[in-house]
Amino acid sequence: MELLTRIVQQIIMVAGQMSPYLLFGFVVAGILHVVLSPEWMRHHLGGRGVLPVFKSVLLGVPLPLCSCGVIAVTASMRKQGAGKGAAVGFLIATPQTGVDSIMATWGMLGPFLGLFRPFVALVTGMIGGTLVALTSNDEKGEEESADEQILLGERPPRTLREIFRYGLVELPRDIAKPLLIGVLLAGAITAAIPQDMLAPYLGGGLLAMVIMTFFGMPIYICATAAIPLALSFIHMGASPGAALAFLIAGPAANSASIATVWEMMGKKATAVYVLTVGIGAILAGLFFDTFLTSTNLIHSALNHEHSTGGIGRQIFFGTLMTLVLINSLWGRKISIAIRSLFRSAADKAAMEKIDIAIEGMTCMRCVGAVEKRLAEIPGISEVHVELSSGQAQLYGKDAAVENILDVVKELGYQATVRGSS
Repeated sequence: MELLTRIVQQIIMVAGQMSPYLLFGFVVAGILHVVLSPEWMRHHLGGRGVLPVFKSVLLGVPLPLCSCGVIAVTASMRKQGAGKGAAVGFLIATPQTGVDSIMATWGMLGPFLGLFRPFVALVTGMIGGTLVALTSNDEKGEEESADEQILLGERPPRTLREIFRYGLVELPRDIAKPLLIGVLLAGAITAAIPQDMLAPYLGGGLLAMVIMTFFGMPIYICATAAIPLALSFIHMGASPGAALAFLIAGPAANSASIATVWEMMGKKATAVYVLTVGIGAILAGLFFDTFLTSTNLIHSALNHEHSTGGIGRQIFFGTLMTLVLINSLWGRKISIAIRSLFRSAADKAAMEKIDIAIEGMTCMRCVGAVEKRLAEIPGISEVHVELSSGQAQLYGKDAAVENILDVVKELGYQATVRGSS
């Protein structure tokens, strides 16, 4: 019971410390969402040479795209005519950070890592993208055909409602599960594992950077969810540089993104991409530890004090963030269930249910796009889409099944009707 109590306390502390920074970052991400349309991004990040690389990396650093969502954007940029260099630079820099993860890194790991992390994303993205741009034999890009088109959505309405809808519903839904897992693991590790247990192995130096880099690269983890894990590594004895190496390698490269680069841009670009992320993470970690040691800041970085305002503030913001995550994951389903309770028997009898099987969705952002477009179909009043099963339940009156299938196809997925009632 004592261990369980300590674990719960640590989970509350981690969640409470991250929450205010994450909430602020989510809102800023919502503002970026309504200001920067996908069409604007593709227009300005397209083209060939080094300048598009710089533009793509500079814009990609603050964008709140996860390791999965960035693949779709990169593919669309490439098909719109972006050079390989700009696409690789964007793919390296963007998933490492995001305005939400920058704020959370600052709050959880201190200002040094909070500032250095996006700087490394910028540098590694520029180096990788430039190397690909200078060495690639094919910088013409690919013209986008109707059959290959990846639709990222039309320009969203520039309203306050859309800012909060995206920032506090759609974006949190994309990272909710890995973030919750990361917070739970961080709390359990901090409470159960003795402090500095792994210091002889991860306390600094080249071996520590290599271990953390190779541990992070194969797994899929978003930039924000990686933060509580990095915090737990520091608790176990990892140096700040080793934690930074994990924060770079984990989000920037995983099996899905490596396979995408291989398919879209070939073996040479893939080699540059993987080596840039791996070597960049190792060198950045070594440099960061050297900088902290030479400036006598290693102690303050390892013992960053959070201005949490006490347990009451932690509980308040932790509860608020929990409600945001619950709403983002299950809010629509709960809303449908509540409306169903108050719907009359006649309305229920007249309501038609259509079951659709959808193939090709890879993240909660895909789910959000599908739900939004299906809800706009005339006759459809309620939509619920599940990522794990690929099943969609639609409720409405006189909805044309052909319209439903066409909308899903336009979004780049395959759909079949499972049945109707």
